[in-house]
Amino acid sequence: MRYGMSVPPFGPYADPNQLGDLAARAEAAGWDGFFVWDHVMYDPSFHPIGDVWVGLAAVALKTQRLTIGTMVTPLARRRPWNVARETVALDRLSNGRFVLGVGLGDPVAWDYGFFGEPTDAAVRAAKLDEALAILAGLWTGEPFGFQGRHYTVAEVTFKPTPVQRPRIPVWVGGWWPNKRPLRRAARWDGMAPIGRNGDLDPEELAEAVAYVRRHRTTDAAFDVVVAGGTGPAAGDARRLAAYLKAGATWWMEDISPWRFGADPEAQWTERDTAAIERRVAAGPPKPE
Repeated sequence: MRYGMSVPPFGPYADPNQLGDLAARAEAAGWDGFFVWDHVMYDPSFHPIGDVWVGLAAVALKTQRLTIGTMVTPLARRRPWNVARETVALDRLSNGRFVLGVGLGDPVAWDYGFFGEPTDAAVRAAKLDEALAILAGLWTGEPFGFQGRHYTVAEVTFKPTPVQRPRIPVWVGGWWPNKRPLRRAARWDGMAPIGRNGDLDPEELAEAVAYVRRHRTTDAAFDVVVAGGTGPAAGDARRLAAYLKAGATWWMEDISPWRFGADPEAQWTERDTAAIERRVAAGPPKPE
């Protein structure tokens, strides 16, 4: 199992330089991955929020080893051809270390509704599926066109192509036990399920993994991402071993201030930054 972190580019980390510096410290502390939230608006406190693509460019330039990516990009509020350009640029800038995490996006009232974007879940799901098909087609570097309900692409050829072949890996997030997001994940390269009422326990993760495996049509590598918080403390190793047995390939450490007890609707404080910096510096949890 590999150990990454899920990072809100809020507060001081809205500055790409500070986000990149945090990633460099994470790499030095032994973490394997650095994944950034993708929001334009998050909650009523109106935190400073950084652009995910510019932030990840800084992360790519300030690290050498970390797998980097979004966790998650709500494709339904983005133009997929722009995302194709942005993701290829990041994949090349990082020398093939980029992963695209996708999902419907939440909180919908803030990230979509404030800007007049469709908030209906069925519409966003349909746009997500069409956008993924367009990304996969454009990433090939071959002539590609698309006609869907929400998007139309006249035949075009997008170059350069990603460093990674056959394409940039796509991880799909979703609420478990909702089935449709995991059926979508089964068609791509990884799953990142989260629980409706908190972190998934190992038994719930095992159920989700079994469900996806029933819908996979290929033996290609497939990542299973589980999120939560660790001390590091006694008992972490036993807990992580249970997730590994359930099928997890990545542990995604929650380093948001709210994990450390901050008020979710309060402005970001220096105390929040200090809590994040301490957890990053402590390094990933130790497996048995």
